[in-house]
Amino acid sequence: MQQYTSDICLITTDAPITAHTHGGRAKCMQRLVRLDLPVPDTVALSFDEVHRIAAGDAPDVSRILEHFADDQLLCVRPSSEDPDWGGPGAVLNIGMNDARMKSLSDRIGARTAAQLYVRFIQSYSTHVARLDPDIFDDLDMDASDLVAQFLSAYEDEAEEPFPQARGDQLRGVLRSMARAWEGTTARLLRQAKGAPADAGLGLVVQSLVLGVGPGECGSGVLQLVSSDTGLPQVTGRYLSQGQGRDALHSGVGAQFLEKDARGPSLEERAPEAFEQLKVHAAVMRSKLREEMQCEFALDNGQVHILDGMRIQRTARAAVRIVVSLANDKIIPREEALMRIKPRALNELLHRQVDAAAERDVVGTGVAASPGAASGRIVFSAAEAQASAARGEACVLVRRETNPEDIRGMHAASAALTERGGITSHAAVIARGLGLPCVVGASSVRFQTRKKRLVTPDGREFREGDVITVDGSNGDILAGEAPMVEAALNDEFKTLMSWADDERDIGVRANADTPDDALTALNFKAEGIGLCRTEHMFFQADRLIAIREMIFADGPEDRAAALEQILPLQRDSIAELFRTMKGLPVCVRLFDPPLHEFLPTDRAGLRDLAEALNLPLSDVTRRVEALGEYNPMLGMRGVRLGITVPEIYEMQARAIFEATLLAAKDGAPVTPEVMIPLVSAKREVELVKTKIDAVAAAVRTESGMDFDYLLGVMVETPRAALRAEDIAPHCDFFSFGTNDLTQMTYGLSRDDAGRFMSPYVNQGVFPEDPFHILDREGVGELLKLGSERGRAARPDLKLSVCGEHGGSPESIDFCRQIGLDYVSCSPFRVPVARLAAAQLAIRDKIS
Repeated sequence: MQQYTSDICLITTDAPITAHTHGGRAKCMQRLVRLDLPVPDTVALSFDEVHRIAAGDAPDVSRILEHFADDQLLCVRPSSEDPDWGGPGAVLNIGMNDARMKSLSDRIGARTAAQLYVRFIQSYSTHVARLDPDIFDDLDMDASDLVAQFLSAYEDEAEEPFPQARGDQLRGVLRSMARAWEGTTARLLRQAKGAPADAGLGLVVQSLVLGVGPGECGSGVLQLVSSDTGLPQVTGRYLSQGQGRDALHSGVGAQFLEKDARGPSLEERAPEAFEQLKVHAAVMRSKLREEMQCEFALDNGQVHILDGMRIQRTARAAVRIVVSLANDKIIPREEALMRIKPRALNELLHRQVDAAAERDVVGTGVAASPGAASGRIVFSAAEAQASAARGEACVLVRRETNPEDIRGMHAASAALTERGGITSHAAVIARGLGLPCVVGASSVRFQTRKKRLVTPDGREFREGDVITVDGSNGDILAGEAPMVEAALNDEFKTLMSWADDERDIGVRANADTPDDALTALNFKAEGIGLCRTEHMFFQADRLIAIREMIFADGPEDRAAALEQILPLQRDSIAELFRTMKGLPVCVRLFDPPLHEFLPTDRAGLRDLAEALNLPLSDVTRRVEALGEYNPMLGMRGVRLGITVPEIYEMQARAIFEATLLAAKDGAPVTPEVMIPLVSAKREVELVKTKIDAVAAAVRTESGMDFDYLLGVMVETPRAALRAEDIAPHCDFFSFGTNDLTQMTYGLSRDDAGRFMSPYVNQGVFPEDPFHILDREGVGELLKLGSERGRAARPDLKLSVCGEHGGSPESIDFCRQIGLDYVSCSPFRVPVARLAAAQLAIRDKIS
């Protein structure tokens, strides 16, 4: 007997109902009852009861119906654990039959009663009897015998009369909804929304408030804030002489709630009911600690609350709502922080495609950098710069980008590549610039010589055609899509200040230019964790000097070429120091292989030969000689610094002279000089000796003293494993998890996107390791490197400066192993700050 009491029970203040056993709707309705709101009588069926019904057990309708009057019409609604998981549609007017139609006719009119009956016949036919909806299409809706026609059509198609007993109708509805939930299609749909495969469904059976009849009758929904902005605003619709959620779906007759010059309103038709609804909604907000949408019905002016739901909201509205609730002391600040998903902040930080707009998707790829932008297609960096000079928005389309494309990416509104993954060159640079980017769009054919794209459905897009790149979800759209602008309002800043009060790990930004640094400061980064100095070389006046250095015949010629670059790099770094206003800046020495600074096409080689005043054949041979089978594992990073020491000597001088320049302008800084791609202690010793010598020379020449820190970028497995050898020569380690993941797995981060989806889908990898840090493999190297490094030098500062630094899951691991800070692209700094705060709060309450 107790089983039935919990599995089929009237919703009262003390009924044994939880969201985990009866679903979120049932639990919410119990809370409304506890608030003494005017909720119609409602019976809740548990997950277990619905599962038994789906398995073939007959519903015990007598246990349900004993709570309702004999002539009471009913409705049945789904109650899943999470409202976002959906469920079968509600069924209204259960209990309508020939006798009930006749008795209702005296109160609400014969035609209205007939329409209720017809509506139920249609709903029952579709959802329970599973008949084709079009069996009623040819019937005359104005006929005097409309109900008889519908009953006849049903009987002809179903080969049995329409059920007249309320119990039989209810039994059929319950069985149909239970089976629909456990069907394959429904299961796949809710799993796509994050529901477990065995998620349960509850059902609620409720006394039906007709919403039609004499006096002011109708139904609608009301909420107190805008779902788009979160600002206070009575929002919703009302349909006089309407049922359920008809007001939201009706194109004719739906009215405003508040007085509105555009049309009639509930406030004008039933002012007392309108005021009651606002009071009820305010009570729900205060007591349920959430902005709720109130579904209601009026019966001759009397208000009935049918349901309460957490309002749907944009990320912009979500932030404003939680801050408002916290400021009103309804929820604590910690809970406000926990209610916002960190990655949802991307919607605030970048322009987005309007969610209400139609999407003409012509291709997909990897969502590499969030935000969206439209522009004309261009196929080269030079064309992108020319387009920007004309004031025209453009999308830079490349098979894959290289460092020389950075200028084009700066000029473009978005980037699209055929190849690459989440940590490919295009992805990393785009995130740093806040540039929408989709990479690995292999479903689209890139015919770059013909300057056109061919989509899977056969459409062609040529240079100059307009497309939209949605870097938030990896879509490529035809034409110019409607956009919603970024919004960093006061509530966003307030939320982030609360996050900073809670988090226990530092957050810096990867920034290479003063503009990047300014963005990082605006997002309250605590410094720069990675400045990639090579990105300062791709401006035209510096690129030719680098190429002259590459073609130099000896150390003296190389030094002469680098002498041209020194003042330019010094001034750039000094401006970076000034921008950061004394916050720490970690400057990574030159990392990429030299071939990245050289042209590969015939026209580029000819231009280089002309600039260097060399025969084309000599230039071609030198470029070919510099080629490597695997340049990312070749002469780059510290290997280049040791074999071509003039490069690092010039950069060290530029850093130290920039330090002195910035100090004169009131921006004292202790630069952090980082050596990339280290794998052996001796590499650090050799480079450190050179850098110390340069520092001594600058001190002597200037007559001024300064301090600096020297560290290494741990991005080879051997550096992590031999950390105890390397640490005594360093002030800090920064784990470069992009390359460390690449080397640990033996995966090319630029090419892994070609097979990563099948790998993840088939469970080979639980997640893309370039997207979420692999704790078992790469994470183990971080843990070992941290422990062994600090064992040799306890005050060793530790951080992550790869793109994992902006991943909430990866930040959790970084905290666990005791890292001091994470560093990520400027636009990911707010995401990292919020994620770090949530992790600290979680640990505090667990």
